[in-house]
Amino acid sequence: MEKLVLHEDPISGNCYKIKLTAALLGLRMECRAYSVLHGETRTPQFLNFINPNGRIPVLQVGDRFLPESSAACFYLADGSRLIPDDRFDRADMLRWMFFEQYNHEPNVATLRFWLAFVGEDSLSELQKSLVPGKKIAGDAALKLMDDHLATRNWFVGESITLADIALYAYTHVAEEGGAFDLSFYPSISAWLARVAAEPGYVKM
Repeated sequence: MEKLVLHEDPISGNCYKIKLTAALLGLRMECRAYSVLHGETRTPQFLNFINPNGRIPVLQVGDRFLPESSAACFYLADGSRLIPDDRFDRADMLRWMFFEQYNHEPNVATLRFWLAFVGEDSLSELQKSLVPGKKIAGDAALKLMDDHLATRNWFVGESITLADIALYAYTHVAEEGGAFDLSFYPSISAWLARVAAEPGYVKM
């Protein structure tokens, strides 16, 4: 495999997904850090050479650049134990990865970033007005996950997949900022412990 470089912000769960995927597969990857809070992904250098969309993570493979966390995780895991062999299970894995991006991340991850890193006093009036709705939507996503995990150990199949990695990243730090309380979700809590017990696991 060509040299792997992850252009990341260490506080980002989306970046952590890629690092966790690589770690579980025993892949070596260099990390280069940028601060989103300080606008380091909006510089001409970053926009011209790393990602014209001005966002992280970006996985660099040799001299090619692959933005978007799910795409990067899939690249790393293609052909590995983290992607199911069964055709339906592969599609179901993608279903949960899409769920994470559309239902979970915009609410759970956004509130963590706003409240734990930006600070409630620094939010715009619009952002402050969105907090209650995102709290409701985030809890709805966590309840759906908890209900699913009440009868199974993993989101898809009988072992960890990219679906678990995608959802783990922001769920295990959901309480940062104070918007969510994981003690209300016992099945999620048990699942978090299973992920953390996987060989090769690395902390965020």
